[in-house]
Amino acid sequence: QVQLEESGGGLVQAGDSLRLSCAVPGRTFSHYGWFRQAPGKEREFVASIRWTAGTTTYADSVKGRFTISGDTTKNTVYLQMNSLKPEDTANYYCAARQAATQAATPGAYSYWGQGTQVTVSS
Repeated sequence: QVQLEESGGGLVQAGDSLRLSCAVPGRTFSHYGWFRQAPGKEREFVASIRWTAGTTTYADSVKGRFTISGDTTKNTVYLQMNSLKPEDTANYYCAARQAATQAATPGAYSYWGQGTQVTVSS
């Protein structure tokens, strides 16, 4: 069983930046995604990356502020979050999938981390 390991969450003020990391021990996948879930809400797509090609996809709510990237030497996926807003407050999850296409739905991903909390104060 592959267990993804997120880190980098915390409490910041609106306008600040954070970088989340997701370590993927043991193997690589074709696609990685970041999702988030706020209390009382469904888990929602944030960003995804096709590992070998580096192509990325973003939710409209984070486009221009967040950047997903990967380090193949460390087998680690990052989510750089700039200009954070209070509405970005959520538990952020890293996910992985082995498939031919990118996907933006949680059900399309087979492997998940435990999540890391991001709280943005106004």
